[in-house]
Amino acid sequence: MTQRTTQPAAHPPTTRRASGQGSEPGPTPTGESRLALVRRARRIDRELAVTYPDARAELDFATPLELLVATVLSAQTTDVRVNATTPVLFARYPTAAAYAGAEPAALEEILKPLGFFRAKTRAVIGLGQALVERFDGEVPPRLDDLVTLPGVGRKTANVVLGNAFGVPGITVDTHFGRLARRFGWTTSDDPVKVEHEVGELIPKRDWTMLSHHVVWHGRRVCHAKRPACGACPVAAWCPSYGVGETAPDAAAKLVKQGPPR
Repeated sequence: MTQRTTQPAAHPPTTRRASGQGSEPGPTPTGESRLALVRRARRIDRELAVTYPDARAELDFATPLELLVATVLSAQTTDVRVNATTPVLFARYPTAAAYAGAEPAALEEILKPLGFFRAKTRAVIGLGQALVERFDGEVPPRLDDLVTLPGVGRKTANVVLGNAFGVPGITVDTHFGRLARRFGWTTSDDPVKVEHEVGELIPKRDWTMLSHHVVWHGRRVCHAKRPACGACPVAAWCPSYGVGETAPDAAAKLVKQGPPR
C-alpha cells in the first residue's frame, strides 16, 4: 500500500457555509454547504486513489458468471477463502447449465470451506437454473435483470456490473456504509439510500473505483472497532477523525497490509 503523508487534523475538521450557498437544497449530514460536501467527498476519493493505486475487486474471476457466483459465495466469509475455493469450482462448473444440473452433494463438498455450504449450494444451483431458464445461460448486463436472480441484491449486482461489464455502480457493503457515514456523506444505514446519496456527490464514471477505494480503506485502515486515525491519508478531511487511535506510531501498527484475512 502506498501511504501519502498527510498532516492529520488536530480535531474533527469543521466547515463553514460559503457565502451565497444558503439557498442550496437540503441540509447536509455535516451541516456544511452542499458545494463543500461535494468538494470534500471528491478530495477524499482522490486521496484514496493515490493511496490505493491497485484497488480492484478482491475476488478472482475471468467471466461475468464467475464473478457473480464468487460474489454470492462471499457472504459470511472472506474473499481469501472464496478465492481458494473457486479454482476447483470454476473448472468443474464452467457454465450456468453446469450449475443448474449439479449434484448437490458434489457441490457441497467443494463449498464446505466457505461455511453455510448447504445454503450456498442451493443458491448457486438456483442461480444457474434461473440464468438458463430466463437469460439463455448468460449473465444479464442490467441491474433490473440481475436483481431478479435468486440471492442477488443491488450490492452483488453492482459488483458484477462495475467489474465484469464496465457499468458504473456503487457497492455498499459493510465497509462502504461505515466509511460513508464516518466521512459525513450520509447518515443512513439503508444501503440503497447510501448508494443514492453518495452517488450524488461523485461523478457516475467514478462510482466503481470509488467503491474499491473506500472498501480497501475500510479493510486496511478505517476499521470498525479501532480505526487507525493517526495513519489515515484522509484524516484532514474526515469529520470523524479521533474516533480511533490518533498517535501516529500506534496507529501505524493497526494498518493491515495486503489482502485481509
